[in-house]
Amino acid sequence: MKAILSIIRKEFLQLRRDPRLLPVIFISPILQLLLLGYAADLDVKRIPSVICDMDRSAASRDYLDGFLNSGFFAVEARVERMDEIDRYLDDGDAAMAFVIPRGFGDKTAGGRQASVMIIADGSESQSATIGVNYATMIAAKYSQKILLESFERVKGLGLKPVLVNPEVRVWYNPELRSRNFMVPGVLGLILMIMTTSLAAQGIVRERETGTMEQLIVTPIRPYQLILGKLLPFVLIGFIDAIFVVAVAKWGFVIPVRGSVPLLFALCLAFMLNTLGIGLFISTISRTQQQAMLTSLFFILPMTLLSGFVFPIENMPRFFQFVTHVIPIRYFFVIIRGIMLKGAGWPELWDQVAALLVLGTVILGLSVARFHKKLE
Repeated sequence: MKAILSIIRKEFLQLRRDPRLLPVIFISPILQLLLLGYAADLDVKRIPSVICDMDRSAASRDYLDGFLNSGFFAVEARVERMDEIDRYLDDGDAAMAFVIPRGFGDKTAGGRQASVMIIADGSESQSATIGVNYATMIAAKYSQKILLESFERVKGLGLKPVLVNPEVRVWYNPELRSRNFMVPGVLGLILMIMTTSLAAQGIVRERETGTMEQLIVTPIRPYQLILGKLLPFVLIGFIDAIFVVAVAKWGFVIPVRGSVPLLFALCLAFMLNTLGIGLFISTISRTQQQAMLTSLFFILPMTLLSGFVFPIENMPRFFQFVTHVIPIRYFFVIIRGIMLKGAGWPELWDQVAALLVLGTVILGLSVARFHKKLE
């Protein structure tokens, strides 16, 4: 244990003396948290829109008021003809357009079917999909309003409208804030990036500067060397985790409904995987620059296939199968379950089991390869 503590002390001294690593360890997590927490907002509100009301009737104004008062759309311009819409969509000044044809008011007053045109800019598919869904919902609400008014006029005939009113309850994230979804995932990203890259570069740095040979000829055993090199990065990972959870709770006002000790314990289980990957990268890299580029080769695909932004269920079947060997996929379910749902061991045991199995395999194989490289 004394030898391991000596190596840990040496690592922290080396980190303190390296001016390039301190910004990476402490400033990089802050920037990632702020950028992903504030800039990566998936909520779609006040979609810039163009209005072309060729009917100019009370009914058309009432119909458009439903869109404008919803808060989902913002009027950028009002035009007289349809061909004037193209300029706003082509220039990116608007993402949607609403066209009310002539005769709209007469048709609705006479109980006939009336059509309107909703144009969406499909080059931004996510915003277009959400905007079209909003528009469809508001149009259906207006149709229901007309139906109720028509029944009111003939209520003396004994007719009663039969309507189904859904009472929607959103659990765990009632306001549907994308920030509540994104920020807990940032903890997983920061832990993965920091521990993987630091572990890979920390060991390669010894080889690059020629001090690895000096460590090998000492009485230090291989397992002591591995523990002494990896434990400092575990401590750095815990510091980053505490910082992210604190900022999420008090900075972004995201609740932590579950057990905080369980959260940090499972952070350790996740770091078994990331440190194992970093240790493996150190065995196939000769320089710190090569280790950094190789780390990106592992980190980017894992981020894309983890479900951080893109739902795994929407991926092709082959990639859905591949995600089962990506540790951060399970950690995202764990971190969001603990923070947003208040989930505990009974709900998360299968995710934890998969994370521990993967971590044991990855770290075990990496330690065996590193031990072989030392010999």
